[in-house]
Amino acid sequence: MNLPHVTANLRNILVGVATALLASTSSLAEPGVTNDAITLGQSTALSGPLGDLGQEVLKGSKAYFDALNARGGINGRKIVLISKDDAYDPKKTVENVEAFIAGGETFALFGTFGTPNNEALIPVALKAGMPVLMPYTGAPSIRKPELVGVFNLRASYADEAEKLIQHLTTIGFKKIGIAYQNNSFGKEVLTAATAALEQRQLKPVAAVSVENNASDAAAAATKLLAAQPDALVLGLAGKPTIEVIKNVNQSRKGLQMYALSVLATVGNLKALGNDGSGVAISQVVPFPSNTVMPLVRDYQQAMKAAGVNEFSHLSLEGYLNARVVAEGIRRAGRNLSRESLITSLQSINRMDMGGMEIGFGKGASSASKFVELTVINSQGRLVK
Repeated sequence: MNLPHVTANLRNILVGVATALLASTSSLAEPGVTNDAITLGQSTALSGPLGDLGQEVLKGSKAYFDALNARGGINGRKIVLISKDDAYDPKKTVENVEAFIAGGETFALFGTFGTPNNEALIPVALKAGMPVLMPYTGAPSIRKPELVGVFNLRASYADEAEKLIQHLTTIGFKKIGIAYQNNSFGKEVLTAATAALEQRQLKPVAAVSVENNASDAAAAATKLLAAQPDALVLGLAGKPTIEVIKNVNQSRKGLQMYALSVLATVGNLKALGNDGSGVAISQVVPFPSNTVMPLVRDYQQAMKAAGVNEFSHLSLEGYLNARVVAEGIRRAGRNLSRESLITSLQSINRMDMGGMEIGFGKGASSASKFVELTVINSQGRLVK
C-alpha cells in the first residue's frame, strides 16, 4: 500500500476543505449575514406624533420584502427586517441603533425615520461601519459626500421647497409666509424655502415656528396671517400641520397653502377633513394609483398580497426604498459584505425602476430628484 501517496492525497483534500471553509466563514463573518438570511435593522416612528407616517412607509417596505422572500429572496437568502419604535425621539433612536450594533446581528440600517433622528444616529452607525440605507428624511445635512455609507433615495427637502416656490412664484405669488416645525426638520425646510425665495429676489413675509405638540399652532396662524401673505409654505409634519391649516382656515378660508410630502398620510388627509380642500402637497414618488407605470403595478400587487388595499405615496416610497436596497444586495453577489454593498449601490448610476429613474454614483446626494405637485380635492383625495 502506497501510504505516502494516500497521505498526500488526504493532505490535498484537507487543504481544499479548509480553503472552502475559510471562504464560507469569511462570507458569513459579516454581521447580520447567514447562509439563508440578511438582517436589516430599522429605528422608526411607530408611535408618537408621527407614528402614522412611520407605519405607512413601513407597510410598503414590508410588502416588498415579503414578496421578495416569497420568491426565494436574493442569492439564496431572505431579507429579515427588524423594526424598533423610537416614537420620533432621537435619544431613543440612538439607543435602538446602539442595540443593533452591540447585538452583532444586523448587517445595515434601513429606512431610519426622521431628520433629527438620522442626524443623531448616522455618526454612531458609520463609526461602527454600519451602512445607513434609504433614511426617511430629505434633510440636506445627511446628503454630504463625506458620509460614505449613507444612501439617500428620495429627493431632498431643498428639492421639494424649490418645486413649491417655483410654482408659487410662477403663478404670481410673491408674499409668501413660512410655518416651520421647531426642530431640525422644520429648520432645514425653512432654510431651503428661504434660499429658493432669495434666488428670485424675494424674502418670506413671515417665518413662524410651531412646536412638535402643536400647542402654539393657533398663535402661529395668527402671526402668519398678520403678515397678509398670498400663500403659505408649511415645513411641518403630523399634528402641527393639521392644526395650523385648521386655524388658518378659521380666519382666512381659501388661502393657498403648500405642504411637503410628509403630510400625505391617509390619517392626515382624514384628520383634515374639509379643511384639507385645496392644500397642495409636493410628492417625491409617482402617483400610487397610476397603474400605467410598471413600478406602480408591481407596488399595488405586493400591497394586495400583504392584505393592504389602501395605496399612498408614503407606502410607495417605502416599497421603492426596499426594492432599491434589494437591487444593491443582488449586485453585491453571494459573498456579501458591507463594503461590497456600498460598491454595488454606487454602481447604480442610472436605473429605470419601472417608470421612475434613479441613480447613485459616487458622491450623489440623492438617487432621485423626482418631485411633483398634488392637491387635496373637495372629497379629501389627492389629485394631480
